[in-house]
Amino acid sequence: MNSIFTRRSIRKYTNEAVPSSLIKNLLKAAMSAPSACNQQPWHFLVIDDRSTLDKLSTHNSGYSMLKEASLAILICGEIETAILKHFWAEDCAAATQNLLLAAHASGLGGVWLGVYPEENKGVFLKEVLNIPNHITPFSLISLGYPAETKEPEDRYNEDKIHYGKW
Repeated sequence: MNSIFTRRSIRKYTNEAVPSSLIKNLLKAAMSAPSACNQQPWHFLVIDDRSTLDKLSTHNSGYSMLKEASLAILICGEIETAILKHFWAEDCAAATQNLLLAAHASGLGGVWLGVYPEENKGVFLKEVLNIPNHITPFSLISLGYPAETKEPEDRYNEDKIHYGKW
């Protein structure tokens, strides 16, 4: 539970490289997420090439932290092969959250950069990263060893909870 309560979005990173064994563990954690009918409609693109990260960082101000990131992982969905096509985004969101929690528990910092459903972001990523047409980019996770610390926030709010009926 500690990883859930203390995880924060980290946008500043050191230049320390993330070992491939740790990247593999993050991907294992992401792939351990639940998915509708266990369809696992996801694909993961690991981006660790400095020039590619720099290019991605220029797309919009929300991606600027990629300039400092050691790597990024793009979570994509393969909608046409999914059993329940309308649940692919929920499945990819669960994988994204698992990846972020695993990164935090492993001493990395990361931030979820929105992609889907903003079509222009998906088109840009497909073009730069040579993603096939039948694959849909969902979320881009900027990762690295943190060069900033953020205190945990208690976000529990009783006003958002309803029991039995609204």
